[in-house]
Amino acid sequence: MMRVMVNRDALVHQAELSTKRLLLKQNGPSYFDEGWAALDDEDGRRTTGTHRVFTVAEVRDFLARLPGADDRADWAVIRSEDGLYLGEVVLNLLDEDNESMNFRIALTADARGQGYGTEATRAVVEYGLGAVGLHRISLDVHVDNPAGIRAYEKAGFVREGVLRDAVLWDGQRVDEIIMSVLATDPLP
Repeated sequence: MMRVMVNRDALVHQAELSTKRLLLKQNGPSYFDEGWAALDDEDGRRTTGTHRVFTVAEVRDFLARLPGADDRADWAVIRSEDGLYLGEVVLNLLDEDNESMNFRIALTADARGQGYGTEATRAVVEYGLGAVGLHRISLDVHVDNPAGIRAYEKAGFVREGVLRDAVLWDGQRVDEIIMSVLATDPLP
């Protein structure tokens, strides 16, 4: 079997992606203010399972490491018509041996429910499976995030299974659905 290598150069020199309504630009220090504000969104923290409270220095250091990273790709999601920051979308957790990465998206409260998540997800999946040369992109999503589940399914993700009681949030245990999209899957 011929092995296809992951194109790390496509991560290091991450392309700007555009869709009908969005620009996906390299995330980094220039988006500190917007990213910092997004960390204060309780619903966004819940749906991404973010328990930790970050310091200003931690967020600045993290963003400074993004441009040029060879093991991840982080985009700021920008609305084309007015340049408004709508969130971030990420390919991370590179497993080069298995040609796979994890997918994550976090949109601002005002951006949710308008199809931006599906649009950004489709663009990043196409980039990951195409330019990066991945075979598999996976994610996990809380069962109590039906809008997220629908967006992922519209972008071609398929349910694989459930991690029972995977997240403890405000004293409640929540299952997570594992989903993936493969290079061999037909994309919508």
